[in-house]
Amino acid sequence: MKLICIFTMLLVNATLCQGQATVEIHTVLPRDAIPAIFDPTFIPAEDADVHEDSPMIGVSIGDEHRAYSMVLLNAHEIVNDTVGGKAIASTW
Repeated sequence: MKLICIFTMLLVNATLCQGQATVEIHTVLPRDAIPAIFDPTFIPAEDADVHEDSPMIGVSIGDEHRAYSMVLLNAHEIVNDTVGGKAIASTW
């Protein structure tokens, strides 16, 4: 299985100008280049093809539980979801 990871990088040049720091930010990726997930689908944990040590972000609200793969979030960075009747955004 081949995994493709996209990383957002900001290159920062800081200089001191008359006692005040100025920062110039160079954006490597254009705005909205990494698409958010707006309608996630889930499978039961026992059916997931992930290693038991795979990093996850877990959310539990009321009786509902979700796990968001950090490997998947490397390519999306944010997932919008509803858990326990509450709108959430999980970011990485």
